[in-house]
Amino acid sequence: MQIRDVPFELTDWSKVPATDHPGMTGTARWRTRQLGEIRVRMVEYLPGYLGDHWCEKGHVLLCLEGALHLELADGRTADLKPGASFQVGDGAPAHRASAPTGARVFIVD
Repeated sequence: MQIRDVPFELTDWSKVPATDHPGMTGTARWRTRQLGEIRVRMVEYLPGYLGDHWCEKGHVLLCLEGALHLELADGRTADLKPGASFQVGDGAPAHRASAPTGARVFIVD
């Protein structure tokens, strides 16, 4: 990944408009910045969230609050707590998230 043509700037995430994305159950609330080819998001998974699809996009994700449960299409699972991250490349492997008690994460993709 190369980060090009992105000037230095600060982001006050509380001022970035939120959009709601319903899951199979629950809602994920995204605050998104598109910086050239890089998308950065502060995402709040409301309690009871379960993703409605298997994601094949690569991400770097850092758990800030709560707990995030990950399922991988190959059967593996992982649980993230504050301070833990995961990294996955495009298409390898497909994954989906759930947050039974809620979580807040920072994502770069």
